[in-house]
Amino acid sequence: MIGLSGVRAGAQAVIAAIYPPHCVNCNAIVGHEGALCGPCWRDTPFITGLVCDLCGTPLPGEAPKGPVHCDDCLKIARPWTRGRAAMTYGGNGRRLVLGLKHGDRTDLARAAAGWMATAGAALLQDDPLIVPVPLHWRRLFQRRYNQSALLARALAARTGLACCPDLLQRRRFTGSQDGKGIEARFANLASAIRVAPGRAALSRCRVIVLVDDVMTSGATFAACAEACLAAGTAEVRVLALARVSKDG
Repeated sequence: MIGLSGVRAGAQAVIAAIYPPHCVNCNAIVGHEGALCGPCWRDTPFITGLVCDLCGTPLPGEAPKGPVHCDDCLKIARPWTRGRAAMTYGGNGRRLVLGLKHGDRTDLARAAAGWMATAGAALLQDDPLIVPVPLHWRRLFQRRYNQSALLARALAARTGLACCPDLLQRRRFTGSQDGKGIEARFANLASAIRVAPGRAALSRCRVIVLVDDVMTSGATFAACAEACLAAGTAEVRVLALARVSKDG
């Protein structure tokens, strides 16, 4: 007799034959769900090699013995200890981020979590708490979901780490950061984010990995990190799906 697992496997095989998995970027048929086809993988700007240890931006040269920092991170005080990103924000990287953020492509979160887990493997040590960058309720109402929370949940599911999607709150509406310079971006986020009342105990003395879809100046990550540290968090690290790069 065929067991339940055999029936389930057979049903999945039939479904896969009728509805084969498609590339998450171009819709070409691929081998498994949540994958990129060969050409799209080749043309997606995944970050490899030497990177800034604080923000994950790619750097020229070979890896030295110790961590290195980019020019921005040498000028701007970062309230977190380490940072990484899976890809640069350009080409297919930009297309995937915008699909997740504005195109209702919530299915991309699962694939993105795999790329982020690889890029941020060193950050995900020490049993950290995964925390997404929050949206203000007005933005959440417009978009219907927080893309950073989707990424955080998917990353937690993939790694087996704990996730607290509502640890942080945006206490005021900050609008879009698009078009603002670095100083204006930081000023716009000043005191805009806090640890939610009643949630501080979850973050106290913990290592936290903040998750967002894109890192540009780092102003949003900084506001979140400062809020966590003020509530007693031991250490903050940051992980983005994409990093806006001067060269990208």
